Amino acid sequence: MVSKALVITNAQGFHMRPASVFAGAMAKFPCKVFIKFNGNEYNAKSPLNLMAACMKCGSEIELVCDGDQENEALAAAAEMIQNGFGE
Repeated sequence: MVSKALVITNAQGFHMRPASVFAGAMAKFPCKVFIKFNGNEYNAKSPLNLMAACMKCGSEIELVCDGDQENEALAAAAEMIQNGFGE
């Protein structure tokens, strides 16, 4: 299991488009991917879970990957978040 603390940087947070793009990208990895935020864990492969978490710009999260290709998944997810989902 690997994890990384990150801050959501895009102005709108995890709204519909970035949640869908992010979940789709994470679905390509066989490992479990989840986000810890405000004491809860959210399945990062589910756009609805990501939107329901209400993660806004400036939200501090912990990204966790566990299983096969966990390092690759963590690197890809961190890059997407740090780049603000290209917005």
